[in-house]
Amino acid sequence: MASQNNSGQSGAVSDLVDHLSRLPGIGRKSAERLAFHLLRVHESEAIALADAIRRVRQDVRYCEHCFNLCETTACQICSDPNRDATRLCVVEQPRDLMSLEQSGVYKGLYHVLLGRIAPLDGIGPDQLTIDALVDRVRTGNFVEVIMATNPTVEGDGTSLYVSNLLGEFPVQVTRLARGITAGSILEYANREVIADALTGRQKL
Repeated sequence: MASQNNSGQSGAVSDLVDHLSRLPGIGRKSAERLAFHLLRVHESEAIALADAIRRVRQDVRYCEHCFNLCETTACQICSDPNRDATRLCVVEQPRDLMSLEQSGVYKGLYHVLLGRIAPLDGIGPDQLTIDALVDRVRTGNFVEVIMATNPTVEGDGTSLYVSNLLGEFPVQVTRLARGITAGSILEYANREVIADALTGRQKL
């Protein structure tokens, strides 16, 4: 008979719960529900999940051009000849790139920093892909670099740092517009949102 811990769970189940509970946003109770769900589903479904995790760890790497996630040396976006090679959008993480792509509006290229400058967390410019970004702008034919870092203190600081580095190149550096969203009411907007809306106002 399989050994059990103090919670009454077998060692294997307890081990699975422990690992699941380490995932972001997953507490102990949620981990237990996931573990027992995996025990209830067909074995092939649970094995498929394990294989998918194994493939991600073994096969996924960073694109050698933009540092997006891919399974080859270059991601689908960098390999697409129909993308606008004169515009480069800079984001913090691959998930930010995915969000922008889902809008279906932007057709240029990307550069993923793999983080943001955060001195309090011990993250400096050298730990990001900023040098590679500068090299791309230096050797590329970009006319615009769009800073799409997150609207946080660290994100804005990273954007300013990168913008200063790119100042020596004949390229326009812009940032994503911020502020009041369509259908919202000024009365309920917070001070930061209103300030961004005023700063980023556009001509009618």
